[in-house]
Amino acid sequence: MAITASQVNELRKLTGVGMMDCKKALVETDGDMQKAIELLRQKGQKMAAKRADRDANEGCVLAKSNGNYGALIMLSCETDFVATNAGFVDFTNSIIDTAMSRHITTKEEVLAMDLNGSSVADAITDQVAKIGEKIELAHFETIEAEKVYAYVHPGNRMGSIIGLNKSGFDEVGHDIAMQVVAMRPVALDAASVPQEIKDQELRVAIEKTKEELVGKAVDAALKKAGINPAHVDSDEHMESNMSKGWITEEQVKMAREIKEKVAAEKAATLNEAQINQIANGRLNKYFQENTLMEQEYIMESKVKVKEFMAKADKELCCTGFKRLELGA
Repeated sequence: MAITASQVNELRKLTGVGMMDCKKALVETDGDMQKAIELLRQKGQKMAAKRADRDANEGCVLAKSNGNYGALIMLSCETDFVATNAGFVDFTNSIIDTAMSRHITTKEEVLAMDLNGSSVADAITDQVAKIGEKIELAHFETIEAEKVYAYVHPGNRMGSIIGLNKSGFDEVGHDIAMQVVAMRPVALDAASVPQEIKDQELRVAIEKTKEELVGKAVDAALKKAGINPAHVDSDEHMESNMSKGWITEEQVKMAREIKEKVAAEKAATLNEAQINQIANGRLNKYFQENTLMEQEYIMESKVKVKEFMAKADKELCCTGFKRLELGA
């Protein structure tokens, strides 16, 4: 049967798919609108499967709160062109708004919930067919507290939600949510840092401390021999600096011998107590830089976040936070 322009236009309005794809679907289904919609959805599923292994590092991050409940969403796509498109942002808004209206708390519930007559999972598949890129609901996080605050950095690339144990501190709540986005804390405080992260950071601190102690001993020995450590810190530099006349072949040979001998001697006599003391100091510095309560408040130098909050109310505290960032 002949397919009219009005039929194609109607299908396009219903699906958002391009005119040519709509016409092909109608031709294949003899003008049956519902079958054409289903055919386009099936094509979208096939397209989604083909693009499943592609990277979707762009997208839209939104955060919202409505009193004691807040939600944070990341809808991913392949290109910035799609991510900044008003239709894509509106679609992301429709998902988070619907989820919040139903007080949904998990990503799985979001994918299964009804959105304008179909599940969110199907709606995303339809968007794949419409846009031609991999699209996925990468994250959906929620927080509940006495008062929840949300912040989205301009550009919709990162956002946060935070909970406070008291209401009536809107400026504080906004600033803490902004702090979470800007400073990327990994946990609320040292006690909240996962043990595996603590163990990993301590291992790194111990190895770094050992390397530095050995390195200092080697540098001291090189200087004592009249050799600039910077001229012999790598084989490449040794060759380059010899060609420039900055060091001699004899000095390079001596430097290699000193580095090998002194490094082995120092490594064998390292003081474990000293290493652990320095490493634990580094771990504490990690907590200061990467836990929300211990971080320096971005709006006031030399003031920790916990001190800033105490100025507003001694009993005020942050009960938790969630943060999302594209590409992180």
